[in-house]
Amino acid sequence: MKEFSSHGFTADRAWGSELLSDFGDVTVRMHWTDKPYKWHQNTGKEVFVVLDGAVDMHVRENGVERIIHLKAGQGVSVEEGDEHVAHPIGEARILVIELKDTE
Repeated sequence: MKEFSSHGFTADRAWGSELLSDFGDVTVRMHWTDKPYKWHQNTGKEVFVVLDGAVDMHVRENGVERIIHLKAGQGVSVEEGDEHVAHPIGEARILVIELKDTE
């Protein structure tokens, strides 16, 4: 059994992470960041949950950008091909469940 806590978790760089569990093809990671990620489209499904802090998830749908404001305890389920980028508001800790080779 592995204990973990998002409180006080940091990494040596933005989007650094700790592997919490590996289910073969699927990983569960806790990320820390204080900087936006990059626009991307996943090659598989993803579950993205804010543990601490807040994140503005920018999403492009049919060429139109919208922002989903996520606070601690809120998240999104991302489908394969969904174009998105996460922008933390200050520091944020995020739980990400996704296929191991998802970009």
